[in-house]
Amino acid sequence: MEVSLLLWIALVFFAAVLAFALLRIQMAWELSQSVKKMLRQSGHHNGRAFHREDSAGLPEPVQRYFNHVLTDGQLYINRVRLKHQGTMKTGLDKSWTKITAEEYFTTANPGMIWVGRTNWFKAIDRFVDGNGSLIVKLFGIFKVVNVQDETVTQAELLRWLGESVWFPTNLLPSEYLQWTPIDYFTARLDFNFGNYRVWYTVEFNKNGEIIQLETQRYRNAKNLDTWIGKLSCYKRRHKMLIPTVIEASWRLNDLDYPYARFRLTHIDYGNRKPL
Repeated sequence: MEVSLLLWIALVFFAAVLAFALLRIQMAWELSQSVKKMLRQSGHHNGRAFHREDSAGLPEPVQRYFNHVLTDGQLYINRVRLKHQGTMKTGLDKSWTKITAEEYFTTANPGMIWVGRTNWFKAIDRFVDGNGSLIVKLFGIFKVVNVQDETVTQAELLRWLGESVWFPTNLLPSEYLQWTPIDYFTARLDFNFGNYRVWYTVEFNKNGEIIQLETQRYRNAKNLDTWIGKLSCYKRRHKMLIPTVIEASWRLNDLDYPYARFRLTHIDYGNRKPL
C-alpha cells in the first residue's frame, strides 16, 4: 500500500512537472512567432543611406550628433535585435532585482518586443501594429499583469523612439519625425504616428552625444509624470557610435527616482535579410 501511494505521488509530480515544462515551451514558441511576424511585416528603407549633407538645416546639436555617431554612407537600419542586463525596480519603493532581457525592433514600420526575465517573473513589452501592451507572468506562465490601453501604447511608442539611440538612423528626419532647436546643447524631438504624438527634450554633450532624454510619460493609468533617461559609455558598434549604458528614472517633486539600469551586451542589425 505504501509503495503504491509513493508511486502515485511520484506519477502525479512527474505529470505536473511535464505539464509545466510543455506550457513554458508552448508560450516560448508563441512569443517567437510574434517576433517573427513583426519582423516579416517590418518593411524596409530600400537601401537608403545617410550622407553628411543630410544633416544640413537641422538644429546645431542634432547636426553634431549625426555627424559624430554616423559615418557617411551609413545605410538606414531596418531591424534590430539586442540583449542587455542590469537591475530594475518594479516599484519606486521596491528593492533592486537583477534582470536580463532581449529586444527586437523594426523601424520603417514602428515595432518593438522586449522580453525581460528575473528569477520569478517574465515581462513582455510590445508596440506592434500601432498598439502597446505590457504583460507580466509569474514563472513565465501565470499572468499577473496584462494591460493594453492608450496609456500603455503612448509609453511603448515613447520607449521605441527613445531607444532609437541604439540605431541612430531612426532619428533622422522623416514625414513622422521632426527636430526643433532649443539651444546649443538641447533640441526637441517630435514623432507623430497614427493618433499619437510623442516627444522628447534631448540633451547633447559637447561631442554631440545624446546624454539625456526627458519627456512626459504615463507611470500608471492615472499619473502622467516626467521621465528621464540618462545615456553614457558610447562605443562603436557596426560603424555606429551608440550608448551602452542607460538609466531610467521618474522625476517626482523635483527628485529623480531611478528604476532601471541596463548595460547593452549584444546588438545585431538587419536590413533586407532577417535577423
